[in-house]
Amino acid sequence: MTVLTTARLTLTPVAVGDMDDLTGLWADAGFTRHIMGRGLSEEEVWFRLLRDIGHWQAKGYGNWSIRETATGAYVGSVGVLDYRREIDPPFDAPELGWGVAPAFQGQGLAHEALQAALAWTDAYRLEPRTVCMISPENAPSIRLAERVGYAPYARAHYKGAAVDLYARPRGG
Repeated sequence: MTVLTTARLTLTPVAVGDMDDLTGLWADAGFTRHIMGRGLSEEEVWFRLLRDIGHWQAKGYGNWSIRETATGAYVGSVGVLDYRREIDPPFDAPELGWGVAPAFQGQGLAHEALQAALAWTDAYRLEPRTVCMISPENAPSIRLAERVGYAPYARAHYKGAAVDLYARPRGG
């Protein structure tokens, strides 16, 4: 499985050893407010972790855990995904997803990690584009998506909430 490095970060495929960090992150209402609208239980996090480990096994790509290289501190996650979401219009390309713990937001770490994931995707995936979905209220993620080349193409509803769908051509 692929490990990515940047100037400040090391991205490793999500693993069982990330469980404590993931549990803390997904319990944080400040982190989940634009994603789930609520914190997650340890049981829910465990199932997400198993899904992400299986994603790497089944697809050869998935979520990376983002850690500061210098300290090992858990920052968040970024990934190339095929979650087969029940959404209309349906995704027709790999999905990029990302999230950074509130303590690390505003430091450019999400941008750095997303750039690394996109560079890997552009180099190793053959699809002509990637997609992502973002809550219309999540202004920081919208700015980041647009900064790396995503443009809105549709509004949809996912699990009862409005989301905006974005696409980025391969190579940005």
